[in-house]
Amino acid sequence: MKKYLILAFLMFGLAAQKTIAQDSKTAELTISTSAVCHMCVSTIEKNFAFEKGVKSSTVNLEANTVTIVYRTDKTNPDALKMALTRFGYQADDLPADAKAYEKLHECCQSDHGHGTH
Repeated sequence: MKKYLILAFLMFGLAAQKTIAQDSKTAELTISTSAVCHMCVSTIEKNFAFEKGVKSSTVNLEANTVTIVYRTDKTNPDALKMALTRFGYQADDLPADAKAYEKLHECCQSDHGHGTH
């Protein structure tokens, strides 16, 4: 019986180590952005779904932020900020790409700090 308990404990320990190792490959980044409406939320979250290494993204309109969970072995904060600017939105102090901004829906182009001016 003791052998089974020890074996079970060791297997649990190995599983816990694997989980910890997986978590160290992910990080969370919050970026200030110029999103102003639910269409912005849809555009940003849809586009981040196709970015390499991004596991999830969530836009908070009240705080004007986007929080991204990503794999550190696949991407990095600078690449994620540049991606957000390519979608047509400001990313912290980086201005939105002007061409991408012009392609956004009218409501997303309001003067709320998109950073293209």
